Amino acid sequence: MSDTEVLIVISKLKKYIKGKSGMNTAGNVAPALSAMISQLCDDAIARAEKDRRKTVMDRDFQFPSGGSDD
Repeated sequence: MSDTEVLIVISKLKKYIKGKSGMNTAGNVAPALSAMISQLCDDAIARAEKDRRKTVMDRDFQFPSGGSDD
């Protein structure tokens, strides 16, 4: 996978943000989210490998529990 491959459906992301808030979505949001998703997936893969599984499961995903920057 290349570093610039987008892992989300941009039109659905924009529709969600617009429907939820009425806001537009900047063009640099999709690559930023894709990078975050890639990291989450890489971490989940490592957890599955540590457990000697060949299947990544929901329990392998651990989402950051940080607060908002606002």
